[in-house]
Amino acid sequence: MLELRPNCECCDADLPPAAGALICTFCPECAGRLEHVCPNCGGNLVTRPIRPAGKLEKYPAAVNRTLRAEPCFT
Repeated sequence: MLELRPNCECCDADLPPAAGALICTFCPECAGRLEHVCPNCGGNLVTRPIRPAGKLEKYPAAVNRTLRAEPCFT
């Protein structure tokens, strides 16, 4: 099951499970600044799927916040 992280790895903005987050976990604003290329893996930043409410009960979103050790932007 995909881990639904609660925040953007760059700016720490909240990303609720139904938000328009991108995989790897970035907000749309940071993804645009990154030209939709993940600074971690080099892959494309694509829209994170929405987890239906019934599945959120069984597979809740993560609570631990994750931030990159290095700045996203130079």
